[in-house]
Amino acid sequence: MRRRTMLGLAAATVAAVGAPATVRAAPRPWREEYVSLGGGAHPVHVYRVGAPTARQVLVLVAGQFGAAGGYRILARGLARRLPGTQVWAVDRRQADLADLSVLRGGDLDRSTDRYLAGRYRSWTAGTAPFAADWGLATTLADVRRVVCAARADGRRVVLGGHSWGATTALLYAGWDFAGRPGHRDLTGLVLLDGGVHDAFAGEGDVYRVTPAQARDGLVAIAAGEVFDPSLTMGRTETYAVLALLAGRYARTAPSAPSTLAARLPAPLRPAGPVDNLGLVEHLYASHPLVPDLAIGPAYTSVAAAAEVLAGAGPTAFEWYWPQRLTLDLSAADPFSRTATTDVLGLRPWHGASIDVPLYCFQTGLTCGSVTAAARWVTAHSRIPTATYAGDEAMTHLDALWADPRRSPVVDTVVPFLRRLDER
Repeated sequence: MRRRTMLGLAAATVAAVGAPATVRAAPRPWREEYVSLGGGAHPVHVYRVGAPTARQVLVLVAGQFGAAGGYRILARGLARRLPGTQVWAVDRRQADLADLSVLRGGDLDRSTDRYLAGRYRSWTAGTAPFAADWGLATTLADVRRVVCAARADGRRVVLGGHSWGATTALLYAGWDFAGRPGHRDLTGLVLLDGGVHDAFAGEGDVYRVTPAQARDGLVAIAAGEVFDPSLTMGRTETYAVLALLAGRYARTAPSAPSTLAARLPAPLRPAGPVDNLGLVEHLYASHPLVPDLAIGPAYTSVAAAAEVLAGAGPTAFEWYWPQRLTLDLSAADPFSRTATTDVLGLRPWHGASIDVPLYCFQTGLTCGSVTAAARWVTAHSRIPTATYAGDEAMTHLDALWADPRRSPVVDTVVPFLRRLDER
């Protein structure tokens, strides 16, 4: 999702996630793991799915408040269809701030009581002042570490993302890394329901940040507005915590009466009793908090949504999103150097020289503006070929969580990625 105006790298640790049984029979070695790339106090984690021997790596960046676990279904679907491509979903450094230790005891009711009582480590501006500087430059430097790791041994790298993750991917391609344009690291771009240059205008989100507004934003962040409050429901991390718990209950005992439902904040609470799976249906199909957080039953089952939400290594949502990253992504939307990007120290200087193939998929969220924006990028760059696909019946989350067997995203991006792999 993305903010609405209304609201030499070595693997330090490797945690096996466990591939489904249907995957173990694949002709190539299959691996599904959550890897921490060394990075000192703030490591970057990567969720890797597919064959380690693959010649091509698709690196994916999540949207605002989205985390690597949100790609679980899509990554598996793509890796099954493309044995020559491994999928790497990036968890930004703020994902490491989530305190998941409470879940390790195995007693879900006890864990829920502790979370709802606030008995876990929660970060604030006072305890995490370092996050004030976690803007676009920091994020792109971390993505570059992942891209460089993926390029080891001569592998080709395609970079993509969903929502503001697609924005991030494009900005990486146009970024100046000490004189080297980011697109030189890549062989293709994959944009899933996001982008730059008014990509979200059809939803009503148009970003125009003046130099004065940029300076005011920096002052506010320095004064303590470290984390973006868009999903704050008591605490910044409350929504992500509740989504994780709802998914856990739905996966553990789907038909049992929900004890969590009555304890939710009023905007999330169902009107009457529901079972655990019914609570997920309420939160993501019947009464989503915002359109960005909806699923369509024609593409995404409630059970699949519960599986994504229940994952803790990696999670579906970040607990914290730096306000500086919101400011920077908004300011960089014109996709060129401006007085505002200069104030913020941003370097989107090479958009016009991007020369790799592009794929764009649009759902019904933005009424055509995602595709229009991608066409603008193609027309104002050296992109040699572009593939535009979409389905107006799909929701923003369907692009990630839809059943791969009937997902228009999978059906249309697979040929694009296969062509890149065969070049």
